[in-house]
Amino acid sequence: MTPSLTAKIAEVFDEPGCDINQAKSAKERKKGCTKQLTPGAAAGGCAFDGAKIALQPIVDVAHLVHGPIACEGNAWDNRHSASSGPQTYRLGFTTDINELDVIHGAEKRLFKAIREIIERQNPAAVFVYQTCVTGMIGDDIEAVCKRAAEKFGKPVIPVNAPGFAGPKNLGNKLGAEALLDYVVGTMEPAFTTPTDINIIGEYNLSGELWQVKPLLDALGVRVLSCLSGDGRYAEIASAHRARANMMVCSKSMINVATRMQQRWGIPYFEGSFYGIADMSTTLREIARLLVERGAPTDLQSRTEALIAAEEARAWERIRAYRERLTGKKVLLITGGVKSWSVVSALQEAGLEVVGTSVKKSTREDKEKIKEIMGDDAHMIDDLSPREMYAMLKAAKADIMLSGGRSQFVALKARMPWMDINQERHHAFAGYEGMVTMIEQIDKALFNPVWQQVRTPAPWERTDPLLAAA
Repeated sequence: MTPSLTAKIAEVFDEPGCDINQAKSAKERKKGCTKQLTPGAAAGGCAFDGAKIALQPIVDVAHLVHGPIACEGNAWDNRHSASSGPQTYRLGFTTDINELDVIHGAEKRLFKAIREIIERQNPAAVFVYQTCVTGMIGDDIEAVCKRAAEKFGKPVIPVNAPGFAGPKNLGNKLGAEALLDYVVGTMEPAFTTPTDINIIGEYNLSGELWQVKPLLDALGVRVLSCLSGDGRYAEIASAHRARANMMVCSKSMINVATRMQQRWGIPYFEGSFYGIADMSTTLREIARLLVERGAPTDLQSRTEALIAAEEARAWERIRAYRERLTGKKVLLITGGVKSWSVVSALQEAGLEVVGTSVKKSTREDKEKIKEIMGDDAHMIDDLSPREMYAMLKAAKADIMLSGGRSQFVALKARMPWMDINQERHHAFAGYEGMVTMIEQIDKALFNPVWQQVRTPAPWERTDPLLAAA
């Protein structure tokens, strides 16, 4: 790794927003909080993948992968991050380097690619992602990006997060560091209000941000920028003028919140949009922080009125489902903030969570799980497909909620499954999203197909005449 990348990783691991991190010695702090990748092992994504996931939802930006075409092929459009306007982020751009580039260097190819993108697409900016191969041959993407920005008059942002730097979670933070180093604070908003906020770590999966934004609009709270779902380059560049920050997923972008607090004095809190109670708590915390920062004092009373109306409407809509779902058991295989925030939502529907995975969760996430589920919470560090199958087959769970990679385990066990991760087609955020989640679980659990697939085939049934003989 280059000295600059090594220094940046050390800076990311020195995280003041994490109490556990600050309690470590300087030597232990540099090791970070996650195990490094084993070459060739499937570890849930590399640093490049994490950086691309964190930044690709910025919709008016061209995302250029500097490396072999396979890197872009594996990372392109694999999450349902929705846009309310520009579609530039959904185009796949890569320098597609070859063997000669590995020998002679690919900096000229990169410069030409940037020029072609600007001439053909005219994006708000170009984000250039370093990959393993170009990182190992020593291509200086920072120098190329600086020269291209001067030449073409457009922001060209280097994202130095090659896959070998570490796991996906580290890549999330390295992508965020690129925003802090080159984007945030470089522009001024057209106007500001006393109720401007940033939402950090929200990717607008299947339009989830759009289920929350009407609630904020009703309170007169303006989302100055979202990092990075349905984001715009200019909004993120002027994010330093917000009055408060909400941290949705601390696993990915806590460094943005802490650095913005250090540089511009913007307070932050971590909240969740999943579940009725957590959504209400989040709205109250936003109102409290904004009032402390000079917003109208009636904001808190208006927030309580909105919460009362929305909670009553949501509970009324899920009452019928609760009668059918109460006592049903759920196996939750996910990670990060969802390992605890979705648990709260499921419990509100009367469901029993028999286990939740914590493979990609922080220590703070695990503490919140214990707070919600009690000290006897069944937290699973790493459940193999064979163990998942056995758990479902033994009817210890009635349904499994997980990502797409685990669905075939549930289907093989002839048990209902629902997608809870980034590939899902339904939005589960806010009060409206809570109702949608319960509807989808109900549809999955009581689909008549399960009765049919569990019925023995004709050749598996015992002939009563043969049995009598």
